[in-house]
Order: sequence, then structure tokens, then C-alpha cells
Amino acid sequence: MIVLKATQEKLLGVLQSVAGIVEKRHTLPILANVLVRKTGGTVQFTTSDLEIQIRTSAELDGDSGNYTTTVGARKLIDILRTMPSDQQVSLESSQNKLILKGGKSRFTLQTLPAEDFPLVQEAPSFGPKFSVPQKVLKDLLNQVSFAMAVHDIRYYLNGILFVAEGKQLSLVATDGHRLAYGSAMLDVEVPRQEVILPRKTVLEMQRLLSDADGAIEMQFANNQAKFAFEGMEFVTKLVEGKFPDYNRVIPKNHKNSVTLGRVPLLASLQRTAILTSEKFKGVRLNLEKGTLRVASNNAEQEEAVDELDVDYAGDDIEIGFNVTYLIDALANMGQDMVKMELADSNSSALITIPEDAAFKYVVMPMRI
Repeated sequence: MIVLKATQEKLLGVLQSVAGIVEKRHTLPILANVLVRKTGGTVQFTTSDLEIQIRTSAELDGDSGNYTTTVGARKLIDILRTMPSDQQVSLESSQNKLILKGGKSRFTLQTLPAEDFPLVQEAPSFGPKFSVPQKVLKDLLNQVSFAMAVHDIRYYLNGILFVAEGKQLSLVATDGHRLAYGSAMLDVEVPRQEVILPRKTVLEMQRLLSDADGAIEMQFANNQAKFAFEGMEFVTKLVEGKFPDYNRVIPKNHKNSVTLGRVPLLASLQRTAILTSEKFKGVRLNLEKGTLRVASNNAEQEEAVDELDVDYAGDDIEIGFNVTYLIDALANMGQDMVKMELADSNSSALITIPEDAAFKYVVMPMRI
């Protein structure tokens, strides 16, 4: 039976959209496979790692009838990548194998039975559906995801907090040293819901979301979140635990503030970062009337000093930061100007976008 026929470009695109979560090493060999379910002219592709499940469908040519199997996802993608994009390829079933044909090439691939594929059990009830444009969610994720913790024992920090309430969706990430907050407006009012999406889910969403006009639909349950966009369905387990109260972390009423160009500040930090050491990424910021001085040094007694002219008339402040934390924030913003609010050398700094309350970045100071 010819399970499907399509151009290499079309089949590869569909497979790549679901294969991002497939791990190289698995305790269950079948998790390295993609579940292929043919129903008439529609072919559904599903992958899972027991925590996340991604499913998409495509209308593809082939024989009529129904057929289901699982086949190695990476192997199939690797073979397809070696073929020209306009080449017609087909998958045919033969006993317990799938035969991939393209041009004069033929590959016989081992399959595993579809009934052994562990599908994620969907939660019995989800909260109300709401949606935002794909681009909005993609931008929000990019604005905050860099602040997620990596392998922190406080497992609830290894992800992003989603808070939907009223007509607002807020995303928050923190690793305990810095916190990033971004928000967007929703098209409908929803009751308050809070979920923590795991790090792997966040990275996969960033890979899949596009700048297309289409919306992404979201639904949250107690232990699961479900997303639907561009014919794809994405189900993920949530991180259990209580996320820190981010409102208490975001400083209010810092009396000193300076607004300056994001690109010149980023360039200055990148220059001075060169003379920091791998172990110690500290830079000193000296803010005086009209001037911001950025300085760093290292164990070899080397020193970098960079000055920026700024419109500032507040207190003289000397404060230290991990330069990577400042660079991460500025590199993930697209605006021309940033506002930095400071109290003194021992208090967290607040970085925002002038006239825009939708983004806030908090970074703890560092002793230098």
C-alpha cells in the first residue's frame, strides 16, 4: 500500500514540525519514532516524549484506505534531507517495514506497532480557550525566556509562568538572580489561571511559532496545557510548584532613572565584557551627572573603561552587575531606547521600555 506521496519539501516540512521533541536516547525505543496514521487522504503525524506531544495533519496523495504504524523520525528526516526539494517521494508499507522511495533511491525502514506508541493522556477538563496572534506569543517568549533557570533544584524556576487574567496574558521567568516580565492583551476576558510551562516546552514553542498572522489557541488544565496553531496540536505537562510572587520582586518608585539608547549601551557592555574572566563576569556602572561609565577588570590586572554621555541629573551611583545578565536583556529587546531605574548600589535595577509597561526586567546587583 502506498501510504503517502508528496514532494520532499512538503513531507520534510511536516516531519520537522513534530520531530523537535524526539530525543536521541530513549528508555523506550518507540519514542524515537513518529506515529503515522493515515485516514483516507489525510495523514496525521504524532511524536511524544511522555511529557510533550505534538500532532499535525497533512493532505497527501497515496492509496485510499486506512493505515497506522510508527517509524524512526530522525532517520526518515536525515534521508529526506539528502534528496532534492522538488523530488517526488513515497512511503509504501510492506509487511513490518516502510519503504521510502525517491528518484532511483530506495530505503527499507523497520517499523514498530502503532498500538505500542505511548500517547499522552489528555486532561479530562481544560479551562476556557483564549488566543493571541502567533507573533505576539513568539515575541513575549523571546522577551522573557533567556531569564529561565537551567537545571535549578527549585524545579519551578526551570520554565516560564503564564498568567491569564481578565484581558491580559503575562509571562514571567526568573533564575533567582534576574527576572523578566512581558505582557500582552487578550481578545476575550478569562478567569485567572496560572501555569508553569517547562523549559523544553518553551524552547519547542519558540522553534515552531512563526511571524504569520494566524492566532494560537491556548487552554490550561491543572497539570496540562494545550496549544493549537497552523493545524498543529501541542499538549504538554506543566511544572508543579509555586512560582515566586513576581510582583514583590519588581521594584517600585526607584528615585533615580536614566533613559538611553539600547544599542550604544549594549555595545559598551559587550566591549567591557571582553576583559571579564570566565568565572567572574562583573562590570561596574558609575552613574554621574551627564555620564555613565562602564568598567571591568580581571585577574591579569587588565582593565576596560567605556563612557557614554547620558541625560542624567540624579544621585551618583556605583553599582556592580553580572554583565551577561544585562547583555541578555538588551539583546532580546528590539526597541531603540531603554530606561534604567536605580535606588542605590545594593538594590535591584529595573530596566523597562519608555512609555511601555508591557516589559520589565529586574537584575540583582553584584558585589565587586
